[in-house]
This record gives sequence, structure tokens and C-alpha cells, in this order.
Amino acid sequence: MSSTPTSLIDTAHATARTLLDFIDASPSPWHAVARTEEDLRAHGFTPLDETQRWQLSAGGRYYVVRGGSSIIAFVIGTRPLLESGLRIVSAHTDSPGLRLKPHAAHVADGLLRLGVEVYGGPILATFTDRDLSLAGRVVVRGATGPSLRRVRFEQALLRLPNLAIHMNRDVNEHGLKLNRQNELPLLLALAAGNDAQSPDERLRQLLADAIACEQRDILSWELAVHDVQAGAFWGADKAFIASRQLDNLASCHAALAALVATPDPDATCIAAFFDHEEVGSESATGAGGSFIGDVLARIAGQAGLDAEDRQRCLSRSFFISADMAHAYHPSFPSAYEPAHKAMVNAGPVIKSNANQRYATNAETAARFILLCERAGVPYQQYAHRSDLSCGSTIGPTLAAQLGISCVDVGAPLWAMHSIRESAGVLDHTYMIQALSAHFAS
Repeated sequence: MSSTPTSLIDTAHATARTLLDFIDASPSPWHAVARTEEDLRAHGFTPLDETQRWQLSAGGRYYVVRGGSSIIAFVIGTRPLLESGLRIVSAHTDSPGLRLKPHAAHVADGLLRLGVEVYGGPILATFTDRDLSLAGRVVVRGATGPSLRRVRFEQALLRLPNLAIHMNRDVNEHGLKLNRQNELPLLLALAAGNDAQSPDERLRQLLADAIACEQRDILSWELAVHDVQAGAFWGADKAFIASRQLDNLASCHAALAALVATPDPDATCIAAFFDHEEVGSESATGAGGSFIGDVLARIAGQAGLDAEDRQRCLSRSFFISADMAHAYHPSFPSAYEPAHKAMVNAGPVIKSNANQRYATNAETAARFILLCERAGVPYQQYAHRSDLSCGSTIGPTLAAQLGISCVDVGAPLWAMHSIRESAGVLDHTYMIQALSAHFAS
């Protein structure tokens, strides 16, 4: 960063701080959406309810939540929708990790443990020897029906201790391997021999105390395991950040920051954040569901567009799928395509794959390049090694569903799917600037 202007460095550090604060407040998809709502309301966005009729006006700023873990925010453009089309950015609120089972608590050898399922594709070894806790939502019996409550334990509540090297002599040569059924249950407490409560009741009491309800009123829950360590800057000149869930809350934050800072756009601008990307997006709240299509149909209906005009509008639209990209790791050069090294702090990455694991094509890549040039932002291009399986994003899913031209991009990231990932301070500001140019185009 030594050749980077001081003003940009200062701005980038301040912006990265807001990102780390956003992630610290968002240990689960439900918390991420709640924090997004707070920021939207602070910038004049009006909440909408899917069960109610909508009244939208030119220049209006709105958002709608589905399932508590997916959210779509939009600003109605000043130009007619049919003329301008849509400017869309999508990202996802979920991250790979561990989720509690419905009957998680059990006693083994004098210890109270919690059984978990693996959600998505985390690097499981990174969950060992960390200060872990729980966050998510609890469903409570109410006078008029089920009531949803967010819950978060701030303190270190759980742990997955490593096996000592004296009992696992090959761990440094062959890596840590964990059996998902037998070796992943997390330690919660000592089993109290004289305790009249069952293991399940002890867990329920923890939850009841946290949300101030009676244990008997808890009906069900969805709880994610998270690292309690706060996000931080690191490096000699603080050029890098480390945090949980950079994949993909960094993209959510970048899109949110760009949208709320866009004043009176010509085109209708949309930021759509979905749950369940890490497990395939096939859900009512996922990108493979109807959420985005339902919202677009209602926006088009409010603009007076019939079915044919709606298709004409979509053909004039452009959508950016924002998800993190693989940063080049100098210790593992053989893991990368030699001509496609995405460097940290060198700008957004355009991700391409001939087999459509990413939705980028030559035209959409060119459009994003022009946006970066307009914003004065550097950009990079990435392709996976041909002999390695490539990941994917919600880009192909939404592009196929909506028929809208799409480019897949992301900020470079080290240790993707680790419990603690790392990225560059400058790249987050670069991404916001590029997305802002998209909304203003």
C-alpha cells in the first residue's frame, strides 16, 4: 500500500472498520438481515410486507424480508422502468459452518456435548481450539401463535479441543481429519450428576434465559456456531483484515453501502441478499426460490408493465453477482492457474468459467471492466485451474431464472471457508466504488 494515496488508505481503513462492525453484529443470517434493516432504515428505506399490497413511487426507497434471513432492498429510478431496466447486485447472507441438531444436547463420559450438522463446506479443522458460541433464532409459543426471537451468546460457550499430538502423531503430515458424527460434537459443560434437568432441558434453559422466556414455551430453533473473536486489522501497515464470514458478508456490506449512497438513480437499483447459497440455494429464501422473481413482478406491476413489457425491461437490465474470490497464496503456487493470480489489494476480481460455474461471459466482463474504469478502480480476472473442481455462486442460478445478463465478481480472499478468513483493506473500498458506478449507470 506504500504507493497508494494516503487519502485512499485512510478512507479504506475507515470503510473496512464499518465492514468489521457489520460482521461482528451478524453471527447468523438472521442477525445479518436485522443489521441490514437497521442500516436501510437509517437511510430512509421503508419496510414492505409481502402479505400487504404495495404502493411504490418514483424515487422511493424500500426493502422486504423473507424468512428473516433474506432481504431485497431497492430504489425506484426516476426514469420509466421500461426505458432504463434494472441494476441488480446479489450476494448471500449465509456462511459455511456448523448448525445445531434439533436434539443436540447429550452426555458422554461426564461431559455435556452438543451434536452438530455440517452446513455447506467449511474447513472443519479451523473450528478446533477456537472460542465458539451460538447465534440464530428460537421459536417461542405465544398467545396468538409462534413468535420468532433472535438469540446470540456473546461469551465463549463451546469448544472443539484438538487431540494432543502425542495421540495423533501424523497430524502435521496428513492433516487433521474429523469424523462428522463422532468427533464434531462440541463441549458445553460438565455433566452434573445430581442435576434433575436432562441434557435437553439444560440447553433449553440456556436459551430461555437468553431470550427471557419460559423453557416450556420454546418450540424449536435454528442455531449456528460462530467464533466470538471480533474482526481485526493485521499486518505491519494494517493492510489486511481478518474475520469470520467475510464470505460473503463482505459482498453484502459492499452492495448495501453502494445502494444507500446512490442518490436518485435513473434506473431502479436493487440489492438482493439470499440465504442458503452454501447449500445450493433451493429454498423459499434462497436464490433458487421465487423471492427475487416475486419482488421484480410487483415492481413491474406497480410501474404498469404487462408481461411483455416486463420481459423487455429485463432485457435492458444488468446484474452483478458479488461473491468472494480466491486470492493468490504464495505458499501454494501450484493451486492456481499461472496466468490468473488474483492478488490481495489489487481490485475486484472478474470470475470466469467455461462450464458456467460462474455466469460471466465476454460481454458482461467487458461491462464490468468499463464500470471499474469509470470508477477509477483496478480490476483483475480469475479462472480456476483446469484440473481442479471450481466452486459456484448464485450468479448462474439467477441469470438462468431471470434471463438477465450477469457477471460474477468478488473481492480477493485468503482461507475461504475457514472460520477466520483474511482479505485486503483496499479491496473492500474498490468493490463499493465499482458497485456504486453500476447503480449510477
